[in-house]
Amino acid sequence: MAAGLRAELEHCLQGLHIQTSCVDHPPVFTVEEMMPHLQDVGGAVTKNLFLKDKKKKTLWLVTVRHDRQVNLADLSKHLGLGSGNLRFADEAAMLDKLKVGQGCASVLALLFDTDCSVKLVLDSDLVQGGHPMVHSHPMTNAATLGMKPQDLLRFLQHTGHEPILHTFD
Repeated sequence: MAAGLRAELEHCLQGLHIQTSCVDHPPVFTVEEMMPHLQDVGGAVTKNLFLKDKKKKTLWLVTVRHDRQVNLADLSKHLGLGSGNLRFADEAAMLDKLKVGQGCASVLALLFDTDCSVKLVLDSDLVQGGHPMVHSHPMTNAATLGMKPQDLLRFLQHTGHEPILHTFD
């Protein structure tokens, strides 16, 4: 299934004339496992949190630079959700909305959130930090795909997901 979804993603990126670079590697489930395979790539590597607002049941994808710390209470307050309302969403919700399981969530999976019910919080440094490329999993945790920051924004516009830019300094 992942191979078909990855092919669909790659077809979309080609249709948008977005040039990418890709590194295939063994499946990884943490940033620490992934980074040794990406020593030769230039740019920012992402990590992702798939969250749920416990009150409104809204789903959130938080995509940040791999070396950032995310304080869920602070982020929840910033988003106007009140303190402590963000929790990790279950894998079933991720499979339903993004078509990927644990370890594979990325901003690229928003292609499959066709009703735009997942809200995106994007680390502003990824698109405003001067990085030549932004790297994310392409529907599988056995590869990492890079694209220019402006192309990432164009991809998100195509999917209908307007990112909420947030500074995680």
